[in-house]
Amino acid sequence: MKLGYFTMPLHPPGSDITKTLDDDLEQIITLDNLGYSEAWIGEHFTAEWENIPSPDLFIAKAIGFTKNIILGTGVTCLPNHNPFMVAHRIAQLDHMAHGRFHWGIGSGGFPGDFEVFGFDPKTGEHRDMSKDSLDLILQLWDNPKPGLYKHKYWEFTVPEPDESISLRFHMKPFQQPHPPIGVAGVSHKSDTLIMAGERGYIPMSISIVPTPVLTSHWESVEEGARKADRKANRSEWRIARIVYVAETTKQARSEA
Repeated sequence: MKLGYFTMPLHPPGSDITKTLDDDLEQIITLDNLGYSEAWIGEHFTAEWENIPSPDLFIAKAIGFTKNIILGTGVTCLPNHNPFMVAHRIAQLDHMAHGRFHWGIGSGGFPGDFEVFGFDPKTGEHRDMSKDSLDLILQLWDNPKPGLYKHKYWEFTVPEPDESISLRFHMKPFQQPHPPIGVAGVSHKSDTLIMAGERGYIPMSISIVPTPVLTSHWESVEEGARKADRKANRSEWRIARIVYVAETTKQARSEA
């Protein structure tokens, strides 16, 4: 088993944002020095407790203060973004990290963020949008065909190449064909984790899920793997759990 870290993060509403960002960075630096293998940084816009709206910016700074730890978005909530922009930002970040980067993706889960970007989570449309966005980003990195890309939630044009002025879609990731992709699951028998099994992505289970839901997550991964005639690798499964640390076990149990 390898030790990793997931942070939403968590800071009481009203905290000094400058200080919380500095504290979060110091945490990552400490984990790197302790030999943790990876750290995943969450993304939220309207959650005051979880006050990092741009994990890619945070990771870009943390790269220069760490040596070995792999940093990942935990996750890029695709309903919050235009896929053309995400394709460029994530590819650039992968280069800045020299490949010391995992790209976690998800369909979001915070009510305020859904409202901002016009999604009703009861319809499940945010999940469909996320899958469409992911497929498009992978296509752009692989073969960015010129033309109009129009969807209910985005519209942009990839221009025809013009070699006379070096104009073309050119930003591809450092890691080829793309950074390792992690997929977060929250719900029972998560559809996104079925996709992780189908495509060989890293399955990730968040810390807030109870044990029966956690068990169903691996069942989803295996179901997806069977559909694609793949073998699910249990050692790739990331399971987040809350760990309370104190000077002694007795003190930790008492305080927790």
